[in-house]
Amino acid sequence: MSMVPALHRVALLGLLLGGLLFLPDAGLSEERPSLAGRMWSQLLSEAQALGLPTKFLKSIPPSFIQFEFDDLRTYAAEYHLGEHRMVLNRALSFNGAGATLRPLGRLTHAEVETLYHELFHAYVDALATAAAEVEALPDPVLMFAKIQQGCRYQAVLIAPVVQRKGETEERFLTERESWDALNETWAVFVGWMVWNQLELTKEAGQSIQKSGRIQDEWVRRLRIANREGALRGYYEPEDPAERVVTHKRYLAAASRLSSEEAVVLMRDVMGASPGLLTRSIGVLAGSEERGERQGECNSKHSSSVIP
Repeated sequence: MSMVPALHRVALLGLLLGGLLFLPDAGLSEERPSLAGRMWSQLLSEAQALGLPTKFLKSIPPSFIQFEFDDLRTYAAEYHLGEHRMVLNRALSFNGAGATLRPLGRLTHAEVETLYHELFHAYVDALATAAAEVEALPDPVLMFAKIQQGCRYQAVLIAPVVQRKGETEERFLTERESWDALNETWAVFVGWMVWNQLELTKEAGQSIQKSGRIQDEWVRRLRIANREGALRGYYEPEDPAERVVTHKRYLAAASRLSSEEAVVLMRDVMGASPGLLTRSIGVLAGSEERGERQGECNSKHSSSVIP
């Protein structure tokens, strides 16, 4: 037997084995974005079918979020800024298998609220990522957020003991803490909007966007939530010694969401109708005129976003 053909056969066998070794990785790398894209497309179509807000969701690239499922103990969900990673409780996955999200119609209203809360964090993360990668003006929502961070969330009132709403302390937050406080305050409002919409529109054809009984009830609930200081966020203390005491510091009612922030969230993020927006801002602005809110921004900062 000739040595040359034998060498050819050995080389060919090596190439085949090498190819087989690399094939699984190649297949997985192509499958992951495809799976994420299909999952995102399904989520958008289901949200639209249920009449849920999709305006800000459409701004997130289809494969931007890396969804994971785990047996979470402390929180129902977690979003890791910068990593673009959303960790959801395994109970939210289809058949509890931890592979893909259950259909939105089979989630409880509280679970959809949690999901939208985390999706909003992903939206802000996507805006910040795009601003860092592209040499252009940041998205107007991100620009507005940065302004609000400086003039509303660097000096806040907190409720040291959540159950004692009347007791407050003033805190001067770090850059990370103030950004965290803003993000959580806004995400709380986004989740609140979605949960109340689901609670009030259980029958086909009902909508909070149109004037009528359903919208009246939604506005009534907003008035109560604002009066009780429910529309407030929290932040994770940066000081390790303080984190030993608590993982979250809740803002006091006086540092709750402002009407200017609500304008941007309802109009530019959630896509609220003009009628619902006008009525809602009237509710929130009324309490500010009575001096019930801590921390204000100059009018020049907000003039470009107030309708």
